[in-house]
Amino acid sequence: MVIMHINMGTLFRKIAKQALIAGLLATPAAFGWAKSTVSVSVHGVNYSNETFSYSVEDPNNNKGPTAGELVDRFAAGGTVCCYDLPTEWKPGIKIKVNSVHWLKETADKKLPEVEQVFVVEVPPYVDGKPGELWVLRQPDGTVEVVSSDYQPNHHKWPGKVKGWPVPSLEYQRERWDLQTETQAILLRAAEKRRVSMDRDMSAYATEAWQRYKRSSPEDIKNFVGPDDMKFHTYLMTENDQQRFRLRKEIEQLRARRP
Repeated sequence: MVIMHINMGTLFRKIAKQALIAGLLATPAAFGWAKSTVSVSVHGVNYSNETFSYSVEDPNNNKGPTAGELVDRFAAGGTVCCYDLPTEWKPGIKIKVNSVHWLKETADKKLPEVEQVFVVEVPPYVDGKPGELWVLRQPDGTVEVVSSDYQPNHHKWPGKVKGWPVPSLEYQRERWDLQTETQAILLRAAEKRRVSMDRDMSAYATEAWQRYKRSSPEDIKNFVGPDDMKFHTYLMTENDQQRFRLRKEIEQLRARRP
């Protein structure tokens, strides 16, 4: 019979080392614990001529919408949180997109609202991994989704429409008309103020003095009061400069009409 003398300290160290190795090898994946989804940010891109809002949800559960935003015509939204995508792509991954868009204003100043629901399939992941989720409203009003860490102007962008939205000529002219009319309204208001000055400078200055005291007292700290002639000159100079600037801006806008 062979009798072995075992050092208990050495034995405990060996057991501890083996337990540590076993713990390292026993990863969540080894036991089927690996997470099957990953949370990604969500973006909206609108290639259409209608403002729309959207929310996304998993059609296979009842948790309800998880992310969404409002996106203007021919524009992109921001970054919203979040949606869970499978870590591995496979055919049949679907997302429910709740969409609302608005038609043109009616004669009674109402904006007709149109609600739609799209259940769309996620195409293969770019580079084989889940990226950010993009909700894309197409020019014809349909909706698709893609998962990509690349933006629309990247050569690896998987969307049907390549690049960022390009405003239509009709939209560009509409925006031009609005901006031009806004500047014209400001010019008419400035011209009206100048007429008031010429008619009764004392009354206009008194009213203006009270207005400055409420909104920007720093601008009148060097003047004695509403009857100060230097204050009168200041008001007229400010008005002259504003009218000159607005006329110049309107002239430039008209020259750049789409």
